[in-house]
Amino acid sequence: MKEEMIEIKNKVLELIGNKKYSELHSYIEKLTTQDIATLFEDIKDEEMITVFRLLSKDEAAEVFSYIDPDLQEKLIYSFTDKELKQVVDDLYMDDTVDLIEEMPSNVVKRILKNVPKKDRDIINELLKYPEDSAGTIMTTEFIDLKVNMTVEEAFEKIRKIGINNETIYTCYVLDISRKILGITNVKDLLLSPKNTLIKDIMETSVITVNTLDDKEEVAKKFDKYDFLALPVVDKEKRLVGIITVDDAMDVLQDENTEDFEIMAAITPSEDSYFKTSVFKHAKNRILWLLLLMISATITGAILTHYEEAFSALPLLVAFVPMIMGTGGNCGSQSSTMIIRGMATDEIKLKDYFKALWKELRVSWIVGIILSIVNGARIIIQYHNVQIAIVVGLTLILTVSISKILGCSLPMFAKKLKLDPAIMAAPLISTILDSCSVYIYFKIAVAIMQL
Repeated sequence: MKEEMIEIKNKVLELIGNKKYSELHSYIEKLTTQDIATLFEDIKDEEMITVFRLLSKDEAAEVFSYIDPDLQEKLIYSFTDKELKQVVDDLYMDDTVDLIEEMPSNVVKRILKNVPKKDRDIINELLKYPEDSAGTIMTTEFIDLKVNMTVEEAFEKIRKIGINNETIYTCYVLDISRKILGITNVKDLLLSPKNTLIKDIMETSVITVNTLDDKEEVAKKFDKYDFLALPVVDKEKRLVGIITVDDAMDVLQDENTEDFEIMAAITPSEDSYFKTSVFKHAKNRILWLLLLMISATITGAILTHYEEAFSALPLLVAFVPMIMGTGGNCGSQSSTMIIRGMATDEIKLKDYFKALWKELRVSWIVGIILSIVNGARIIIQYHNVQIAIVVGLTLILTVSISKILGCSLPMFAKKLKLDPAIMAAPLISTILDSCSVYIYFKIAVAIMQL
């Protein structure tokens, strides 16, 4: 795929350089919207503007909705008011709202100046919804039908208004107050006689979401039910918009990125890696690193407390890194599985004891195997059965505690309405470092009489 894009880029640049614009127009007509959007990331601004102006009116709007906000801004600055109006007119409402949210105020004023008043009112309403709500990702363009319409009348309406809608596959049957009575789809319409009434083929069991519902929870419904679109209703249960599967996937991708950042002890950033400044990257990481560094001093204090023990038997120190590492790794494994399970709704808070019991059984198997392997190694290498026993018992207890914490802390965070991802590898490893060292020297002192 990368080689294909290089070939496309070289061909486009060659045609621009030779001023063969007619041939360039014919060439880009054969490219997909996604390929053109990708191409724009790899060519100069003036070349991007040249290619964009050769696109057809409909394709220009579609490509514009796919490209990065920075490139959108550059294109807007190059547009005449007429060109800007053409692009904005062909954008779907949710894409227009996304554009406005990303642009600086001076660009927003220019965009709104070229938007019809009716659409400006809708945009202003959509911008009022809370940041993480379903209302912010819905589009107000959808196909609505009446129960007493025939299939033939339904197709007439779809042909009339469908060109301005992001999706026409799913149609919503509304009453006079715009409450949903049912849904149907183009497949059912095509397979039904043209005089069939909509009420005879519509599905009356309809899953809806509210405008104020959390958009991540809404996006999960697409995965659960395999929806192409999901109706959004207001407090009065009136249909005000729909969310399409492409917008839901964008939400899940953003949420996954945020979770990865939190799990790595990084404050989530709004921008991509390269768009975030060095200072902001440092700022997003330093607070967590400071917290974890200060927390790690507890481990140092424990080591200092047992200084006499490892002075009497220096060999004890050799096993500290292995024990700490094993505890952290086991805790990270458990927390990753639990966080993932909660993200996919497989694990819920009510499943705590069920998950804990499973992790405990895993910890006993893992702990015993690790203890046997390490015990055998220590006896063979150091000929010291006591240390083998100390390390073995420590591993069993450390692995058990790590699995308990790895299971419990993410669910505890969820209970407190926090993101479970904050209880991921760095934090759990830091806690387990202190626990494992404390357990290790307690057992060593007790068994070896140090």
